Amino acid sequence: MLTNYKKSLLLAMLVVVFVGCSDKDAVKEYDKPALYWYKNIIKSVATSNFDKADNYYISLRSEHMRSPLLPTATMILAQAHMEDKSYLMSDYYLDEYLKKHASGEKIEQAKFLKIKAAFLGVKDINKDQKLMIDTLTDVDEFIKEYPNSKYRPVVDTLKVRLHMAQYMLNENIARLYRRIGKEEASVIYKEKNAKSTLNSSDIKAPTEGFLDRLFN
Repeated sequence: MLTNYKKSLLLAMLVVVFVGCSDKDAVKEYDKPALYWYKNIIKSVATSNFDKADNYYISLRSEHMRSPLLPTATMILAQAHMEDKSYLMSDYYLDEYLKKHASGEKIEQAKFLKIKAAFLGVKDINKDQKLMIDTLTDVDEFIKEYPNSKYRPVVDTLKVRLHMAQYMLNENIARLYRRIGKEEASVIYKEKNAKSTLNSSDIKAPTEGFLDRLFN
């Protein structure tokens, strides 16, 4: 779901969070019970100190990798970062959860949350084209894998919203090409929209941040 650029950006963010944090947020304690680290994660999340929560998580994972508290802590941080609009960090924790902890219905939930995080991460349809395309692919895969999912109504709505965003993007590109005299290129993007089940009268131009309103 993440582009190579965003993966690199996320890695850089994690280095800052987990290694180069300030003395205020640094975790200088060691060899504590799993419950100690877990309680401090919860306290840090409750006070919106996410850097410190991330560091407590690293301690929990490093010292107690088989703790039954680790899956819950991972999901808590995934959702906390999503609430904080830190969608790359949320995606990181959801990947951790899927790779190491999820089973059964929990896999379905985590995949849905990854779609939600990606969807909310689309802030500019002109700059986030790749993310929109990748998210639509993930949406289609989710629907195919979980046709009767309890998340299906929301996922279907996300799909329509993303197609609307793609339609507007095609319109913008077509107008740009027409304005600079590249009529053939303009026609290509007009034809893409001609094949869509949507039309311009169905879509109202959004204000900034229109995608995340669905979850507010």
